[in-house]
Amino acid sequence: MTTYTVAVVSAGLSEPSSTKLLADRLAQAVRRDAARRGVRVEIVDVPLRGLARPIADTFVTGFAPPALQAALESVYAADALIAVSPVFSASYSGLFKSFFDAADPQGFSGKPVLLAATGGSARHSLVLDYAMRPLFAYLKAEPVATGVFAATADFGSDSDSAAGGDLDRRIEQAGRQLVAALAEAVPAVAPPASTGADAFDVEDEIAADAVDRAARVHLGPEPSQLEARRRRDADPFDNLIPFERLLHHS
Repeated sequence: MTTYTVAVVSAGLSEPSSTKLLADRLAQAVRRDAARRGVRVEIVDVPLRGLARPIADTFVTGFAPPALQAALESVYAADALIAVSPVFSASYSGLFKSFFDAADPQGFSGKPVLLAATGGSARHSLVLDYAMRPLFAYLKAEPVATGVFAATADFGSDSDSAAGGDLDRRIEQAGRQLVAALAEAVPAVAPPASTGADAFDVEDEIAADAVDRAARVHLGPEPSQLEARRRRDADPFDNLIPFERLLHHS
């Protein structure tokens, strides 16, 4: 079974955190859709709350502490990313931005990303498009079409209500899109047919022999090393025929 790795970066600050809760629900949706496709997804959880001090130290010292470096390496190595931030002052949080400021921009090139955010009201939902998408466009990542914003009211609604059901649908849709983008970006390599390695070796030898025979017929025998050296060192103008002689013979 094909296995993909998805890193989940969440920038929630409280315990418990609605941002972390949304990140977990998105990760579950990705795993469910992957299982339906016969694909296994491993989730790498990267909560930024515990990395706040190492992130700050990085900007002061210029070097990432081991805990932050390990988190960054796990994100670079992942096949896809789920990135979730709370909304502060009409944009993503400073902790969320600082993590990606500390990262190598080349570590996200071509990586499928599911963007999500949490906020007090639906008024903040545009943060996905006017703040988060430009950030990941700069990083050359590939955000999926559906972003997920969850307001406080969405968490207080059950799945049977209009608000709760709409959030569930958006989570499932975004999860499906990430798995589809993941499969397209990192195609599974099909194992070779079980015809045996010897059969492939024999076919390759027969093909190589046929090419060699055709070359000898059309090009003649391969020159010896002495003859090859003589041809390489020869002056190309040694056998030059003057133009007036060519005119005389014509």
